[in-house]
Amino acid sequence: MKRGDVVLVAPSGDYGKPRPAVLIQSDALIGSDSVLIALMTTDLIEASLYRQTVLPDALNGLRMPSQIMIEKIMAFPRLKCRDPIGQLDQKSLAALDQKLALIIGLADPRQ
Repeated sequence: MKRGDVVLVAPSGDYGKPRPAVLIQSDALIGSDSVLIALMTTDLIEASLYRQTVLPDALNGLRMPSQIMIEKIMAFPRLKCRDPIGQLDQKSLAALDQKLALIIGLADPRQ
């Protein structure tokens, strides 16, 4: 698994149904037992600061239009991630990086 891969996960709690997620963790941390992911949903909403819409294509492996829920990042056990179903293209990954910077406070949209 590498950064930008779309994997299937089944987290516990409120988001506990099987769903795709994007691996957002640096590839430099390949030896860690967990990975940082951003969950995805097919329930599309207008929230451009913290949601990124991804249309299905052969590269990402999605079946339906989905949104990366950038406000819902989490550490997830590496062994519980299924094999990647696809990966984000470079343009989508760059847009995700910008939104991640906003969410974790490295960039401020008010400035």
